[in-house]
Amino acid sequence: MSILVTGGAGFIGGNFVLDWLAHSDEPVINLDKLTYAGNLLTLQPLAGDARHHFVHGDIADGELLRRLLQQHRPRAVLNFAAESHVDRSIHGPDDFIATNIVGSYRLLETVRDYWQQLPPAEQAAFRLLQVSTDEVYGSLTPDAPAFSEQHRYQPSSPYAASKAAADQLTHAWHHTYGLPVLTSHCSNNYGPYQFPEKLIPLVLHNALADRPLPLYGDGQQVRDWLYVADHCAALRCVLAHGRPGEHYNVGGNCQLSNLEVVHTLCALLDELRPGAAPYARLIRFVADRPGHDRRYAIDAGKLQRELGWQPAESFASGIRKTVQWYLANADWVQSVTSGSYLDWTRRQYGAH
Repeated sequence: MSILVTGGAGFIGGNFVLDWLAHSDEPVINLDKLTYAGNLLTLQPLAGDARHHFVHGDIADGELLRRLLQQHRPRAVLNFAAESHVDRSIHGPDDFIATNIVGSYRLLETVRDYWQQLPPAEQAAFRLLQVSTDEVYGSLTPDAPAFSEQHRYQPSSPYAASKAAADQLTHAWHHTYGLPVLTSHCSNNYGPYQFPEKLIPLVLHNALADRPLPLYGDGQQVRDWLYVADHCAALRCVLAHGRPGEHYNVGGNCQLSNLEVVHTLCALLDELRPGAAPYARLIRFVADRPGHDRRYAIDAGKLQRELGWQPAESFASGIRKTVQWYLANADWVQSVTSGSYLDWTRRQYGAH
């Protein structure tokens, strides 16, 4: 048996592949397009490991998907492949429509055709897990209850709308064709191997280079923070025990503002890599992005009650592990912060 992982060279997908093979000998077929956010160095620990089979390709390539499914006959498919950066979706939504909607449709259709040809016992055991986001639910007021799986979709950004569309397609393929799908909605992930366009690695990268730490607006946007290894454990749990057709929220039980997160990072750097002056002096508030959601919060009670999962890391323990990893892996960071990355950050946050 084996599983097929799409987007397995990205941040969450790459962490999942590493996590899966640390807990199981079941082989992984790893399909990734290797866009700017995909990095084969993330998978370097698996070099020479016969359980890991990497394929460079696009989930929108139905013929490639068909060949992989027929050749490897996976018992499950996990779809991590997605354009995922809100800022980039605002500036250029085309790639988000192409990958998150059209690509997800091609994957669903190809997997459905493969699944329908399986023997009855293999059909019953097969699963497709759509890895989604809490951003499909929209924004919460300060005193509103956290998102449950019953919260209606109210996506605010092109990114969130494209993920919501993929979720709805996934649900429709289950309802209409009986395809045994599972959908997960995670909160803001952090941890090793995250591309430094997202808040935590961006702040670490800039602080260590003595560059400004940009914060949108007043920095009071609130997010639920989830350590990526906890997310991977939750996905293994959903894949093994989740009920087809169901949605499962995955959160870290930790609501913090962006400003609180940045101050935490600065304090850890002051301790672990002290500079000539406190890193918090580098914080700069920049113009807010259009349509910026004010608050997300995840109610992961269903996953805890039904499947027994809960996060192993607190934010304090997870963020310390994260900072230590980035300090110890400067080569990985250097490999992904090329000229095009610098051009993007200058354009997005201004020249400081």
